[in-house]
Amino acid sequence: MNVSQYTTKFLLTSWVGIDQAIASDKNIKLLPQLENKTKLDMLQPLRQWVNKIDIGDRIFAHRLCKLIPAQCPFERELKLFGRTLYIPPMCKLNPLYEEVVSLRFRALCYLADECGEDITSYC
Repeated sequence: MNVSQYTTKFLLTSWVGIDQAIASDKNIKLLPQLENKTKLDMLQPLRQWVNKIDIGDRIFAHRLCKLIPAQCPFERELKLFGRTLYIPPMCKLNPLYEEVVSLRFRALCYLADECGEDITSYC
């Protein structure tokens, strides 16, 4: 693959979309980092729903800030009956971690910017 084919393929995938670019030229293989984008994401509707939650109520924003922790909970090792049980950090277990943290940040911004409240107690 020469430079012009690579550039054309990259521009097609970024401007037109991966599916249309593949349909237009079957001879050029996708780059490894672009092949990963074509996978089906089962949690995408849930991610979009969380991202679309509107923070418009002061009480709702306070509840979100109290429920969602400011930092990822630490990993733990529990000893039960002589055996060690390892619990990994909770952020690694939650596939929606980035969206939930973003929701908390939007709630904090709403409280600080719109309501004019002091949010240092949540930090």
